[in-house]
Amino acid sequence: MSELRINLARLRDDLESLSHIGRQADHGIYRMAFTAADLEARHWLRGRLTEAGLEHTVDGVMNVFGRYSPAQHRDLPAVMTGSHLDTVPGAGHLDGALGVVAALECLRCLSEQKIALARPVEMVAFSDEEGRFGGVLGSQALCGQLSPESVLNARDIDGVTLQEAMAHQGLNSNDVLGARRSPETIHAFVELHIEQGPILDRQQITIGEVEAFAGLFRWNVRLIGSANHAGTTPMNLRQDAFQGLAEFAAQLPRLLEEEGGSRSVATIGRVQLSPGAANVVPGQAEFSLEVRDADEELLAQLSLAMRRTLSAIARRRQLMFEYEVHSEIAPVRCDTGVVQTIADVSRELNLKSMPMVSGAIHDAQIIASVARTGMIFVPSREGRSHSAAEWTAYEDIEAGTNVLLNTLYRLAR
Repeated sequence: MSELRINLARLRDDLESLSHIGRQADHGIYRMAFTAADLEARHWLRGRLTEAGLEHTVDGVMNVFGRYSPAQHRDLPAVMTGSHLDTVPGAGHLDGALGVVAALECLRCLSEQKIALARPVEMVAFSDEEGRFGGVLGSQALCGQLSPESVLNARDIDGVTLQEAMAHQGLNSNDVLGARRSPETIHAFVELHIEQGPILDRQQITIGEVEAFAGLFRWNVRLIGSANHAGTTPMNLRQDAFQGLAEFAAQLPRLLEEEGGSRSVATIGRVQLSPGAANVVPGQAEFSLEVRDADEELLAQLSLAMRRTLSAIARRRQLMFEYEVHSEIAPVRCDTGVVQTIADVSRELNLKSMPMVSGAIHDAQIIASVARTGMIFVPSREGRSHSAAEWTAYEDIEAGTNVLLNTLYRLAR
């Protein structure tokens, strides 16, 4: 059979239609998990599936599924594809959404052409991949990685609980645990996503074959000193929490070089000083610390080194050091057979490709715990993502979706 091709005009219309849901005056998209815009996007997707004559369902965490099932094989494990519809605040129109719309287009192509397959092909739009409630909620629920305690304690950065957010939309958080699915129902999983980094764009390569996903640990750290008058407290008598934070931040490059590897990264992305007045020595510095690497041993080394460094700084500056683990995700390798299929399809479609490691967390990383998994990257212009400036050329989107379609076909035939 000749290689299958998607309908780019239809896929482009879908991306543009979806991009209007949650878009605000700054041109950014605000479809945070379990907001009205997030649910509107899921309603939009169900409408598209209905128009295409494809069966679809929604589970207790609001994951949306669509399915193309050859009648004689409908009960076999499915080849699954998809991504997420929720966004960070002020997002672009492709992060997550491309993988969902591409999955929809693949199912439509298979259905319209009545492609004979040996097993079903299924698409999914996961909930809360962006971690509003601390994790990769939709895929973790599907894989049975949540507990009653984790659901009850889940809350966002503003203190809104998952229970409250779902109830506000007429949903019941008690249904989240019911989204667990037997691993035996998934034959393989493939996700299409923009790279969200500059490598493919700079090297002018169309397809990234993701071989592994970086893991991470994310902490909420507090350095506690003593608030005091900024004009009357001598520098050598201060217990300045911010100076402790500044010293630690300056040591991050050294820690990564000595304890990490070439792909190790660390970020302090949020800082809050208390009392927060111009004429008061900060008595407390609270900040986020996130560290990522694809090597589990290196992550463990970095975690230990970060704790030791913070403790030493706190002791020397007469501060207290506290931290809470907000999230921990282990590094994961993709299935070599699925990765090879992606590479073979790319080559046969005459597309330049390269093996890659994903520094970002994706739903595919969670699904890899229960099923064979692979991931396809397409370039992000200038590496931009999580902003309204996010962009991928439509010829690259078409190429990536064609690779996805033919990969799904080969895994399911």
